[in-house]
Amino acid sequence: MGIEIRLPQTEEEWQDYYDLRYRILREPLGKERGSEKNEGDSIGIHFALYDGQPLKAIARLDQSEGKIAQVRFVAVEDNQQGKGYGRMIMEATESMAKSNGNSKMILHARDYAVDFYLKLNYKLIEPSYKLFDVLQHYLMEKEL
Repeated sequence: MGIEIRLPQTEEEWQDYYDLRYRILREPLGKERGSEKNEGDSIGIHFALYDGQPLKAIARLDQSEGKIAQVRFVAVEDNQQGKGYGRMIMEATESMAKSNGNSKMILHARDYAVDFYLKLNYKLIEPSYKLFDVLQHYLMEKEL
């Protein structure tokens, strides 16, 4: 079937999307189900990467201010990391951001993900916030 990056289409695909977001980004921090969703989900552009089944990686693209887009909730299934899926989903979000007229992408990387984004040519700007007062994030950006 090959690799496909698209919006989740069925109720089951949306459940898988939010389940992956929860398991990778919230459960390790001891957060309850539901914490993986926020108000931006209704207006963000969602990306789901499939390489056959099941879902391998996800991300959400938000419009920030001016010609700046922001990628959020990037997650790759634990046992699928290191296979290039994170790079592929980031390239898809960057392509969409650029086609929407944006000239810059920003993100707030978890401390352990900074090196991944540096390999994708993002620049480290500064520490930004601590998620749930536990996990340090860093503002990063890339010209598109």
